[in-house]
Amino acid sequence: MQIEFTGRIIHWRGPAPYYYVAVPDGPSADIKTVSSLVTYGWGVIPVTVRIGQTEWKTSLFPKDGHYLVPLKDAIRKAESLELDDEVTVRLLLDFGEYA
Repeated sequence: MQIEFTGRIIHWRGPAPYYYVAVPDGPSADIKTVSSLVTYGWGVIPVTVRIGQTEWKTSLFPKDGHYLVPLKDAIRKAESLELDDEVTVRLLLDFGEYA
């Protein structure tokens, strides 16, 4: 399943401070419909993400009925991204062994 959306970079100071892009309502609902097929526990969803020219594997985190895409410092530096920047995010949910 491939999903593309645009969102703003946010900073969450939770237990582990990190930068994220929140997945909007529609795409979050689409992900939720297949979440039981792809999650490996705690509701996290393994994905391949692309922003600009940078692609990496990570996991989406569920939060308040949506999902968050974590952005490591190395990713933000590679793409010259800052807090509140608007970015286009491409997600690939890999059903792999779950399909």
